[in-house]
Parts: sequence; C-alpha cells; structure tokens
Amino acid sequence: MAVSDATVSPAGATHRDDGLRRARVEEIRALAASELLDVAGTGTRGRVNRPLLLAMARHGLLEALYPGAATGRPQGQATATELCCLREGLARVSTEAETALALQGLGGYPILQHGGEATVQRWIPAIARGEAVAAFALSEPGAGSDAAALSLRAERAGDRWRLFGEKLWISNAPDADVYTIFARTTPGTGARGVTAFALPAARSGLRGEPLELLSPHPIGRLVLDGVEVGEADVLGEVDRGFRVAMSTLDLFRPSVGAFAVGMGQAALEAALSYTAQRHAFGGPLADQEAVAHLLADMATELEAARLLVVAAAAAYDAGAERAEVTRRSAMAKLFATETAQRVVDRALQLHGARGLVQGHVLEHLYRDVRATRIYEGASEVQRTIIARGLRP
Repeated sequence: MAVSDATVSPAGATHRDDGLRRARVEEIRALAASELLDVAGTGTRGRVNRPLLLAMARHGLLEALYPGAATGRPQGQATATELCCLREGLARVSTEAETALALQGLGGYPILQHGGEATVQRWIPAIARGEAVAAFALSEPGAGSDAAALSLRAERAGDRWRLFGEKLWISNAPDADVYTIFARTTPGTGARGVTAFALPAARSGLRGEPLELLSPHPIGRLVLDGVEVGEADVLGEVDRGFRVAMSTLDLFRPSVGAFAVGMGQAALEAALSYTAQRHAFGGPLADQEAVAHLLADMATELEAARLLVVAAAAAYDAGAERAEVTRRSAMAKLFATETAQRVVDRALQLHGARGLVQGHVLEHLYRDVRATRIYEGASEVQRTIIARGLRP
C-alpha cells in the first residue's frame, strides 16, 4: 500500500497541514502584537471599540472572516479552520481584539448564511469593513442554556411582527448596529416556534443598557417594546430560527476552544519565561522537579485541547454529518475551555503575587478565561450534547 510522505492524523489532517495552520496562527499573533495591541488598549471597558474594528478591517482580519465582502459581494464564509487560526492567534496577544473579531462573526454569520439578498448586502459588507457592529441576541433572563425556553414574543400585525420582551447578557449590546435576534413566533412549541430576525438598532421601541461583568468585551441588556420587523428581516424560515442559531454555534464552538487555547498558550509562555528567570532555593524555578512537571502537564493538556479543536474544525470543513460536527464541536469547546482555565490558574500560581498585579498578562487572562466555560453553551450543556451523541 502506497503512503504519502506526510503522516495522516485521525482527524484527516497531515503534518504539512498542521505546519501551515501553526504558521497562520503565528502570522496572526505577530500582526496583533504589532498593529492591534495599542489600539485595543485605548478602548473604554464595557463599550465597543470601533477604532479597533476598523484597524482589524484595515489589516485584512475581517476580510478573512467574510471573504470578498469588504471590497465587493460576499463570497461565502471562512472555513472553521481559518476561524480557529484567527481566534487562537489573536488570543495569544489581546483578548479584546479576539472577542471583537469573534463577535463580528457570531452576530453577522446568521445574516450571511440565512438572510435574503438585500439584507446580506445591507449588512455584511459594512460588518466586514468594521463600519457596522453586529450582535447575536439569544439569551434572556429565563433562557440561557435552555435556548428553547425563549419567551421574547413576536406578535403578528398584518404582514409584520411586533417584538415584546427582554434580552440579557448580549455581547456588543447596547452598542451594536444590527442584532441577530431570536423571538417566539408560535407559543408552546419549544425550539420549533422560534424565528430569527436581523434587527437594525435604530428601530423604534428598542432600548438597552451596558452591564458590568468580568469580560473582555461589552455585554448588555436589551428591552423591546413593540419593535417592528417584517418579512425582509426574517433569517431563514419562520418558526425555524433555532436551526439558524445552531448552524452558527456549530461553526463557532470549536473556535471558542481555539480562543481558550490561545489564552492558555499565552499563560504557558509567561510561566516558562518567568520560571526560567526566577531564582529560588539555589537555582531557577524551572529546574525544580515539581515546577518542571507542572509545566509539562500544562503543555501536554494544551496540545491535546488544540488537537481536539483542529479535529472539530476539520470535521466541519469536510462536511461531516451534522451529528458528528455537533459532537466534535461540543468536545472541543468543553475540553479546551476547561483546560485553559487550569493552565491559566497554574501559571498564576507559579507567578505568585506578581501575576495578580493589575495590568499583568495573567491578571487579565485569569479574568477573561472564566467566561468561556459559560457562553455559547456552558460546560454542563456540552457534556449533555456529547452524552446524547454516544447513544446507539
């Protein structure tokens, strides 16, 4: 049997492919360090940093998210692998830049994938140029992990709907220009009676406020009091909005894992540098067996998380069955986010009090890594998804 000179991994990726992926991550990391870090630092915490979005667009990062959209008509979506490269590379330098890019995708991809031609052309080029801010508005006060419990209602008014209710924990709210918003169009039907809409922020009856959370990006509350939406605003089919949400989340969940891996890698690099320079008990900390073994465990767990993310992205890009994509995405998000939290915590422990000084890389990583185990499906939800996928 003939074999190529590149060994194929279980996920179908070759060593050559992995080298290209790592090179892409490093390219993005270097760009973020040289061109985005200073801009990210000028933003107001809890509000959208529009100059940062424009800078990312100027350097082609949003164009990578929306191929062709910034200079013409959208030419489809980015691959899951490219999305993971973007998020991992940015996360190693700036969680602010990473989440700013990710939220432009999370809020805009339902429009790109399910919107009508006019809606796509109205919003996607502007999002890709950093001129319009997008948001994904799913969660409510009583519907977080149980997205099928949505209660924000859409009441028919002739050929239009009027939206009444509240959205909570919405990233980029209240500063977004367009919201992908999910509303109950048929009561008492669970996930089957939800419809997705592209809602311009300028519509009458929509108001919002920012919330203060441990987060590298803005999060807010939205109140809708009779906001009107029409047929042109519908994304996908009426009463089939849950499919819109899931198609976006299946793509983005592995990249949440990539975000976590990027944060974990930044923490590991900080720990390696510090323990090599810090002398205690007669030599560098890194020479102590307990410290060396801890660093080895951190590196090993991160590599395992990275491979799960790569496998999930490869399955999505290869067009694997929906059930396999969902299962792999859940595994990647679960393992990578839980691993990143452990790695950041251990790196902070090795630094001691120095890592807690405001402005230290570990001080902000320790804050920012925690939310990844909650949003886009908490760890417990991911375990439920994985368990369902194991049933014969």
